[in-house]
Amino acid sequence: MKINHIGIFACDIDAACEFFIKYFNAQKGELYHNTRTGFRSYFLSFDDGTRLEIMNKPDTAPQQRNASAAGLAHVSFSVGSKQAVDALAAQLNADGFEVTDGPRTTGDGYYECAVRGIEGMMIEVTT
Repeated sequence: MKINHIGIFACDIDAACEFFIKYFNAQKGELYHNTRTGFRSYFLSFDDGTRLEIMNKPDTAPQQRNASAAGLAHVSFSVGSKQAVDALAAQLNADGFEVTDGPRTTGDGYYECAVRGIEGMMIEVTT
C-alpha cells in the first residue's frame, strides 16, 4: 500500500502550484474545474511519483495555523544532502519565506529545516 496523494486547499492555487514548481521541481497537470460547484484543482507530480493535489473552492479561506492542532502538520521533502537543505533554506529565506527552525540535525537524526511556505503551509526540507 502507498499514499496516492495528499490534497491541500489553497486560497490561490496558481501561486501555490508555482511555489512547489519553483522550489521542489513539481510538474503541474491540467486544471480540473467543476463548473457546478466551483471546485478547482491541479495535481502536482514529483520525480519519485509522489503527488499533491492543490485545491480551491469559492469559499476557501485562510486557515489559522496552530502548530500543535490536530490534522496535517506539515509536508516534508527530501532534497538529498545537507548542502541541498542549506541552499534551499537560504533561497526560501531570501525569497521572504520564514525559516522557523534549522537547518539542523534533529534529536531523531534528521538534518532538516522547517519553513512557513506559501499561505503559511508548514514545509520540512530534509536530506
